[in-house]
Parts: sequence; structure tokens; C-alpha cells
Amino acid sequence: MRFFLTVLIVALCTLNLYPQDGANDKYSLKGYVKYLNLVTFDKADSPWLVDNTIHNRLNFEWFMGERLTFKASMRNRLIYGDYVKSIPGYDRLIEADNGYLNFLTNNIYSISSSVLNTSFDRLLLEYHTDNFTATLGRQRVNWGQSFAWNPNDIFNAYSFFDFDYEERPGSDALRVQYYPSYTSAAEMAIKIDKDKNITAAGLYRFNTLGYDVQVMAGVMDTTDLVVGGGWTGSLWKVGFAGEVSYFHPQHNASDSLGVVMVTAGVNYIFSNSLSVNVEGIYNSYFSRISMSSFAQLMYMPLSVKTSSFSKFSWFGQVSYPIHPLLSGSLAAMYFPSLGDGYFLMPSLAYSASQNLEVSLLGQRFEGKFGGVTEKLNMLFLRFRLSF
Repeated sequence: MRFFLTVLIVALCTLNLYPQDGANDKYSLKGYVKYLNLVTFDKADSPWLVDNTIHNRLNFEWFMGERLTFKASMRNRLIYGDYVKSIPGYDRLIEADNGYLNFLTNNIYSISSSVLNTSFDRLLLEYHTDNFTATLGRQRVNWGQSFAWNPNDIFNAYSFFDFDYEERPGSDALRVQYYPSYTSAAEMAIKIDKDKNITAAGLYRFNTLGYDVQVMAGVMDTTDLVVGGGWTGSLWKVGFAGEVSYFHPQHNASDSLGVVMVTAGVNYIFSNSLSVNVEGIYNSYFSRISMSSFAQLMYMPLSVKTSSFSKFSWFGQVSYPIHPLLSGSLAAMYFPSLGDGYFLMPSLAYSASQNLEVSLLGQRFEGKFGGVTEKLNMLFLRFRLSF
């Protein structure tokens, strides 16, 4: 497998560096290299943990014909520092892949202070006509409509706090999309994970009264029947979006302990380009989550039902372009069920050149677990070079 990955990387780079006649019309290779420095501490005068990540991403497309496209995207990460040394089993955590094709994620090497990991999070064939698309392989099936939480996103749950993974995870799935008109779409998708659990669902999206509305139904992880829907539109000049999902045990129809998740939010952009997002979520599954720390919440297996940390959670974000080359934002969450817990994330992003961006971010968590207040502070410095 390591030999295969090495050969594929070399082949992809060769296609980009030495194109044959007309090859630029058939192949595309883009990506970026990032360096991320992370400092974690409880208090400013407490011991600091320092971690570093060098992250390379390659996005390859092969236009095999007028209607057929092959896509492969891989992320290669060299992680070194205190996290690798101090967290037992950190290398196994990095190598974990919940997909059926879990051999697509591997640690090239792992030692006491560093780990080199490579992962294909996209590997697919796509066939399309004017109003039909079929996609087979590792892909992202994105059914979310809201910003911070997505109860409809049953195929690809993601964490808002993982800001450095913009592309978000993929699923090993078959997806079929049909577009009856410009304002409507019908989809069916089925995915399988490493434990051979099946998630299969259908979705229909249409426009009515100025709103894009979707309804969905299916099975999640073999265990739960799920029905739901979402909407995106506006109230006057204010954007308004939301989602609702209901999960019920498939093999125990009489079980009254179904799970309800509802989220809704508004967004608005002022004339000076200041943007504001406000969102809230209700998650009845919260009472079943056993939690002892923020670290546990951040590293537990990701599921749409565990994507929020409180029975009710609230989110707000403001963003502003301070200068054409400098933008800033502040995101916050409130977790009443964690003893008035909260999360803050200020950030600044500077475009040093057309392909180079420098970012400075912070994250602060505070909440109560078992009556004990926990605080977690993280500072990030990131350089990103795109090509």
C-alpha cells in the first residue's frame, strides 16, 4: 500500500510537471501546502503543549471523456510535537478511517514524537449528462443547509471546531442525482462504513415561495430510521435557513426514545460588508452522551447526533474585511447544559500574496463536567501556500 501511494503521488506530480500535447485539457492537479503551529494550555502560567503540522493536499482530476471524470484527493500530514508524545495511541487515532475502504488512510511511519500520515478522502468516478449525475467512490455527500450544525448531514458529519479541514470528510458511497428542472433535484445515496453499517437515503429538493426546501428519509448506520428536511431562503433581507431530523431505532419500532434535532439560523451582510450569523440547535440526544472533558468530545467518533455539546446550543459569528488583504472574525457558542459553558474563536487572515495566506486563530472552551470546571485554550498560527 505504501508503495502504491508513493507511485501515485509521483505519477500525479509528473502529469503536472511534464504535460503532453493537449494534456492540460485532460488533467488537472492543484493543491496547497500548510504549516500549522498549535499551542495548548489551561492557564497562561501553566505548562504549554506545542504541536506542529505540515499538511500537503493534492486534488487531481482526469477528464476521461465528455461525460466521465475521475477525481482523487489526498492529504499528507507530518505531525510532530507534544501531542504525539503525550497522548497514548495518538498515531492510531490519526490513522483511524471509518470508511469501508479504510486502507486509503495509512501512517507511513510513526515514532515517539512524530507521525506521517497520508489519506485519500476523495477517490471517485463521476458520470454526468445535462440533468443526471452518478458518482461512485469516496466522496462528500453534503445535504446540510445550516452553517454551524447540520442534522440533515447524515452521510458526512463534521466538527465546526476543525477549521483546518476545509474540505471535510468523505464517504465510500454511490450517489445518483437527477435534476428535473433548474430549481429541483432528486437524489439517492448509499454508503458503507468499515463495520459494514449502511446509510441509505433519498432527498428531494424544490423551490417554493422563494425558499429552497428539501425533504429526506432513509436509514443511518443500519440502526436508525431517519426523516427530516431543511430550508434556505430569506425573511425580508435577512437570510433564514434551518434543518430538522428525527432518528428512531430501526429494530424497535415501539421504542419511544427517538432523537430529535432542530436547528435554525439567520444571517445578514451590512452595506459595509460586515456579516453576522446567528444559529441555535436543539439536540435531544445530548442526555445520552457520556462526557468527562472537552478533549473527549473533540476526539470521540464523529456522528451527526454528537455534533452539538448541549441540549440547547447557541452560535454567533461576525466577520469583517478590515482591509482588502486582511479579514477578521469572531465566533462564539453557548452550552447551557455544561454549566453555562462557552466556546470562543477569534481569527485574523492576511493575504500576503495571491497564493500565500497567513492566519492567526484562537480557541477557548470552558464548561463543567461532573461539577468540575474545565478550561482549554488553544492558539494557532497557520501559513498556507496554494498551487
